[in-house]
Amino acid sequence: MPDRKVLLTGATGYVASQLLPTFREQYDMTLVDVKDTDREGREVANIAVSDLSVPDLGVYAHLFRGQDSVVHLAYKRRRGTPLDDFYDEQVNVAMAYNVFRSAYDAGARRVVMASSNHAADWYEHALIHERKLENLDPYKLPLSDNFYGWAKATYEHIGFLFASGVFGRKLEVVMVRIGAPREIRVEDFPGDPEGYKRDLGAYISPRDLTQLFTRALEAPSIENEHGIPWLVVYGISDNARAFWSLASGRKYLEYRPEDDSEVKYADDIRAFLANPAEAAGPGRVG
Repeated sequence: MPDRKVLLTGATGYVASQLLPTFREQYDMTLVDVKDTDREGREVANIAVSDLSVPDLGVYAHLFRGQDSVVHLAYKRRRGTPLDDFYDEQVNVAMAYNVFRSAYDAGARRVVMASSNHAADWYEHALIHERKLENLDPYKLPLSDNFYGWAKATYEHIGFLFASGVFGRKLEVVMVRIGAPREIRVEDFPGDPEGYKRDLGAYISPRDLTQLFTRALEAPSIENEHGIPWLVVYGISDNARAFWSLASGRKYLEYRPEDDSEVKYADDIRAFLANPAEAAGPGRVG
């Protein structure tokens, strides 16, 4: 029986489905979600059904006791217009705090939390694709142009507070800005070579995603030069078209991605992007 105890939230979700085959073998898992079935309605074994957005931490405190680490993937989807997303994202920000606080109170060593590339997507939309910036460092001030990204950036800042030691002990925190953890299918981009090229840069394969989260759990030290165990890493494969920096993941986690979307989708790229009718243009996005 593995001796590292790990609590995983959002355990019936899409990202969790990519991690669990390996995590179940490597760790003593506690799985938490608001339901016990996945998006196809299939039951996921051994789910503790609990809503971590509930303000009363005592309702689920028992789930965090004795855990070495927590991986937080749970997320409540937005339901309204972009301007109203603020209200739904407030729930997600509160849930992130509840997870940090519950892990802290229970004495857990580390929290690995799913952030998103959208935490800093203003740079992508306004600068990178306009050829005004080549590559985005994960420690550049997070600026988003939507409330989803704002919420993810807020998770990161809350995590910094817990990691800084301002409340007492330092909780170790790894924030993973996940890119595109899905298959990149040409048929999803009709007449949109720019969008296709963007997702080629953001792609992360299941095995690279699993390696990254595993290294985030197991890296012996994540302290930065100021002695604060708080890390922000981009979650992408080693893509030729990447426009986010993997420097922090390589340095602190020894993350060594094995896949490259340019290789995996080489045939599709030739057929789609080299087709004169598509007017794909040069460069990563065009």
